[in-house]
Amino acid sequence: MKKEDLKAKSTDELKKMLLEARKEQFNLRFQHSGGQLENTAQMRKIRRNVARIKTMINQQKEAA
Repeated sequence: MKKEDLKAKSTDELKKMLLEARKEQFNLRFQHSGGQLENTAQMRKIRRNVARIKTMINQQKEAA
């Protein structure tokens, strides 16, 4: 997910995306602890996506 893609989204859309990303992160954590996760790089990607989304939400709050 790129920063430019997130800039075009509204705050409500970003919050929805954040919720979905957190759910995916939760599922990946369970797969990892159960030894079912093959691609552990997914955990890093989703963690960074969550951070990007949260950053954009905060930037939009400051701009308003």
